Amino acid sequence: MDLMQSVGRCCSSRRRTEYQPLRSPVFARSVETGPGSSLRSYGRDTDDRPGATWVSAASSGTGERNGSAVEGDRVYVGNADVDGPLDDGWLLGHFKPTDDVRHSEAVEIKWGHHKAGDERARWVTGERRTALLILISGRFRVELPCRSVLLKEQGDYVVWGEGVDHSWRAEEESVVMTVRWPSVPGYKVP
Repeated sequence: MDLMQSVGRCCSSRRRTEYQPLRSPVFARSVETGPGSSLRSYGRDTDDRPGATWVSAASSGTGERNGSAVEGDRVYVGNADVDGPLDDGWLLGHFKPTDDVRHSEAVEIKWGHHKAGDERARWVTGERRTALLILISGRFRVELPCRSVLLKEQGDYVVWGEGVDHSWRAEEESVVMTVRWPSVPGYKVP
C-alpha cells in the first residue's frame, strides 16, 4: 500500500489504529477528533504555528501545511480555537489565500468566541448572503428587524436570508459557529 492509499483509507474512517510505516522525512501522528476516536495525519514536523499539523500529499514527501497549499492532497487539519483568532474567527471563505484549501467563494465559516457584552459595532445592512448561526455555548442574542432572537441552549440556531439586516450581542461568554453563503467581500466592520 502506498502512502496515498493509506491517507485515503485514513480519511474515510473515524478511527484508525494501523498505518504503513512511512519513507522519507515524514512522520505520522494521531490527532484526536472526539471522545474515543482519532485520525492519523501525516506530514513533516516543521510547522512553526501553534496547533498546526501537516497532512501528506504524496509519497514524494510533498504535503499541505496549515495556511499554505502545495500540490497534492487538499486536506487541512486544524483547531478552530487556534486558527480562528488568526483571522477574526474566520476559518473558511473568500478572504483566505486562493491556493489555500480553506479558500471559498461559495461559503464562509466562523468559530466565534465572544466575551459577555461583546456586540457588533454596527448593524449589517444590505445583506446579500444567507446565514446560519449556531450556539455552541453561552447565551447569544441576534437582532433582526422583525424580532430579537435569544440563543440559550447548546445547538440553538437562527437562519436569516438575503436582505435581512442584523446585529448581535453576547449576553454571556459565548462560542458560536456562523456559516454564510455565498462568501462575498465588504462586510468587515473597521
